[in-house]
Amino acid sequence: MINMKVVKIILILMICFTSVKGSKLTAVKIGSKINVTINGNFFTSYIFSSDEKYPFFYPVNGPLSGGSVTSMRNGEYPHHSSLFFGCDLLNGGNYWQEGPDRGRIISVNAEILKDGADTVVIKDECIWIRPGALSPIKDSRLITITAPSSSINQIDEEIAMEMLMDVSIFKTNHSLFSARMAADLSVKNGGTMINAEGDRSEKETFGKRSPWMDYYGRRGDFTEGLAIFQHPSNPGFPSPWFTRDYGFISPTPMFWPENGVETFFKKGEILRLKYRVLVHGGSVKEAKIKELYETYKQLNE
Repeated sequence: MINMKVVKIILILMICFTSVKGSKLTAVKIGSKINVTINGNFFTSYIFSSDEKYPFFYPVNGPLSGGSVTSMRNGEYPHHSSLFFGCDLLNGGNYWQEGPDRGRIISVNAEILKDGADTVVIKDECIWIRPGALSPIKDSRLITITAPSSSINQIDEEIAMEMLMDVSIFKTNHSLFSARMAADLSVKNGGTMINAEGDRSEKETFGKRSPWMDYYGRRGDFTEGLAIFQHPSNPGFPSPWFTRDYGFISPTPMFWPENGVETFFKKGEILRLKYRVLVHGGSVKEAKIKELYETYKQLNE
């Protein structure tokens, strides 16, 4: 005999999480940004202006509300620019905050490799510079944007950092891939931050190693959020997380160096990092974040 309750649950899941058939993603380069749309709806801009501290994504619009799940230079720690990659205390430079005289990450070749179908692919090359010093790093970035379901928009980013000289990064919480959430989704305003082990909030997640972190909250009639996945191929996987209840998450190995002082790379070394960002509707359970990570971790293993 057919269990109608089970059938109903299966049908709901199929509606919510089947691939968006016929999704069309487009990308247009306008000046110093690349604008990405999904089925005619604006999703995000990859911004690489030479007067910015570093390239970043903003806004990062939720699939349900259409509003950004990230924030840009809000009143509390305004140096956070939405979804970004940077580093402080690197060979005496600051490629994370403060003025451009301390250091900047400059895009030199942002281009669209693919768009118009179900995928947008962006490639960029960046040089890390500061006045009066040789560039310590150049990096290449491969960004792949898809919409695997009607309630999930996805950004995959692969970053290869090539050391142009010996590089020393002193212990810092300001390092690598990071997201600053919109204020209305923060734990301080009733949102939820949760890792793969089920730990919640800054008190339980700060400094803990975990393959992923999800951050979400209510906005009007919807629940929306953003999850960051670390790929198992990343050195030191899984990195500990720097988390804040005001709305900040970052897998940050440089704040917990093995020797307690610094992380060191020799000239010619290449640090390769992979991350996936899921901009999703629903809670961690409703969005099936755990299950989606299980699929992600098997890619390119």
